[in-house]
Amino acid sequence: MKCIALIPARIDATRFPRKLLAHIKGQSVIRRTYESAVNSGLFEQVIVVSDSDEIINEIMNCGGKAVKSKGEYESGTDRIAEIVKDLEADVFVNVQGDEPFVQAPPLAALLQLFQGDVNVQVASLVQELTDKNLIEDANYVKVVLDKKNNAMFFSRSVIPYPRNTEIKINYYEHIGVYAFTKEALLQFTNWEMTPLESVEKIECLRFLENGIPIKMAVTNYMGVEIDTPEDITRAEQLMEIKGWA
Repeated sequence: MKCIALIPARIDATRFPRKLLAHIKGQSVIRRTYESAVNSGLFEQVIVVSDSDEIINEIMNCGGKAVKSKGEYESGTDRIAEIVKDLEADVFVNVQGDEPFVQAPPLAALLQLFQGDVNVQVASLVQELTDKNLIEDANYVKVVLDKKNNAMFFSRSVIPYPRNTEIKINYYEHIGVYAFTKEALLQFTNWEMTPLESVEKIECLRFLENGIPIKMAVTNYMGVEIDTPEDITRAEQLMEIKGWA
């Protein structure tokens, strides 16, 4: 199965401007993300797609491949769709630029979903959340799954709400890695932004609102997504705990 990883990399971010060029122990977030995807060994190509010459130069200076996007986009998925038209693969994987610690095992589990079911068009990853503060943090996107591990809804709010506290509920965090068939990816970018997507600022809701199921793989990834300056500190602490360079 031919797989290509695409990393959307926007220079501006509302909560943490220029975060992809911020350094984690001396190396930029976007470079760590790119090298993590390459080092997984799962992709025929890994390409950064950015609106920023600085980001493109950062990747090219380390021997990587980067492409300048031409349009203005609301989501990373829209950004990568711009170049997918000229590429061929069985599965395209969107690795968000702020996922510097993405690893081979969860990526492999994600790709396996397409080999096990020909009906899968879109897939993504979740990990269990147990910290109450993180469950209540709007920066952490929560996901509710059905019995077949299809996503029922994504939200920055606490879902499900624990009205009955006697029932044990697992809370899941969405990890910013998506996989698509080419058809599904191009279909996404032809749709207008949907109401729930707009209010939650969660791009994958566009698929659900248009009736496209999203298959989820549960992983124990436990990386750090860089959304705020505080996440840089958390990332460096994680590296020390794990002994990562």
